[in-house]
Formats: sequence, structure tokens, C-alpha cells
Amino acid sequence: MIIKCWGSRGSIPVSGREYDHFGGDTTCLEIRTKNDEIIILDAGTGIRRLGKQLIAEKRFQYHLIFTHAHWDHILGFPFFKPIYLKQAQLIIHQCPFEDDFVKKMISKTISPPNFPLRYQDISASIQYKEGCPDPFTIGSVKIIPIELSHPNGGKGYKFIEDGKTFVFLTDNELGYVHPGGLPREDYLDYIQDADLLFHDAEYTPEEYKVYREFGHSSFTDALDLALDAGVKKLGLFHLNQDRSDQDMNRMIKTCRKIIADRGSNLECFAARTDMTFDLV
Repeated sequence: MIIKCWGSRGSIPVSGREYDHFGGDTTCLEIRTKNDEIIILDAGTGIRRLGKQLIAEKRFQYHLIFTHAHWDHILGFPFFKPIYLKQAQLIIHQCPFEDDFVKKMISKTISPPNFPLRYQDISASIQYKEGCPDPFTIGSVKIIPIELSHPNGGKGYKFIEDGKTFVFLTDNELGYVHPGGLPREDYLDYIQDADLLFHDAEYTPEEYKVYREFGHSSFTDALDLALDAGVKKLGLFHLNQDRSDQDMNRMIKTCRKIIADRGSNLECFAARTDMTFDLV
């Protein structure tokens, strides 16, 4: 299982020299299974570059899964160039909610007056499959959804292949339980001994006092969860739109000091554009 980050910024894309290292695109991840199936997680602005890469590779079959419907996770969909190619085939899994919610959600991104084209102008073949709330599989990967603690709800996911585990919990507030969300203990059990965890780390502890109930975690809460669960690698995710590269480096330095003080071997970093992980 190979995981690549095409965007990890939260709320809104950003640009400028102060964001060069960690990148400014919003959430999009790519997973390639051992049998080379392509799984795309969320359609933030990072999906634009991913689409260009897939076309260059002449790859036209993909699975697409969403965590939730907030703009920063779907606004890149109309700019995913493969959807305008007749040879492209998308299997979109009905997450985070059941029935035809996902189709309605992405239809709104391709609709006047906010976009010049309509959903009907998509040339690619799109198939919708059930995927939530129960575990499901894509090829050799088992996927276990979990409710996020976030305004308007959503799903996090655990991906398991050949005994290796990747967990994706963006937009998840550990310090407050939103309607439909779960207490910290449930997330602790869910990520236990994960090989790789990406978790929301939007705020500093000081910021979190102001933004509690906004649906995001402090980086120290995310770190404590990973340490308590025996996670091997933690990627801080949903990077604050105002957090510069210099600020992120200070945050990581703080995390590594806490890890050392705890006597842990946890590897902690901030998920950034074009980072790739090979779980074998």
C-alpha cells in the first residue's frame, strides 16, 4: 500500500513563499494497492495535480471516497481533468453518508451560477457503490469507516492491507464530541498500533481555547492520542491556512520534544504535498 499526499491544507488553499515547503493545496490523498488499484481520498484542490499525473500515466480507472462535504474537501472535483475524458471510469463510494448524498454533493460543485458546466457535462463513466457505514473492500484493501467528531458529520477511515494499517482522521475534534461523533476512547481503540496515522492538527493549544467546537484538534491532543495508541508514524494534518513553514517546523520540534520526554519511538512530521509512504 502506497500513500501519497496531494494536499493537506485545511479550510482554504493558500499560496506564497511562506507555504512552499508544506504546500497550499487542500485535502487529497492517493492510495495505490499492491494490485495497483487507485483509491482517491477527498477532492480538495490537490486533486487537480493528481488528475494531471494520472492522465500522464494513462491511468483512467479510480475509486473515490469522501470524508465529508465541507468545501475544502470537494472544491477541486470540477478541476479533476479525467472526469472530462470518455475513457475514464470512477467508482464513487457512498461515503460519508448513505443513499444519493454523494451524487448531490458533487453535483453542486459543477453547477451554474458557481461553475460554467453542469454535472451532465461529465464525460467519464461514474458508478456509485455502497460503502458506509459498514466495512468494505477495494481489491486487497479492507476499509473500516468511523464517525468523525465534526460539525455536519463525516467519516474517517482505516485501510488495512497485508497486516499494515493506515488511518486517516482529518477534521476530527478530540476535545469535544459533536453530534454523531465519538469520545476519545473510541478513536484510541480505532488507531491502536497503526503503522501510519494522519490526524487533524489544526490548532495550537492556545488557539484551541478560542476555537473549541469548530471541529478540529490541537496538535498536542493528536500527538497524545498517537502516543497512547502506540502508533508508529504520525502525520499532522489539516494544516491551518495561516500556518507558515516556519510555524510548522516549530510545531514539529515541540512534538519531537514531547515524544522524547515520553521515551517513545513515535515518528512525527507534518503531512505535506508530495510526501509518499510505502507500507510493506
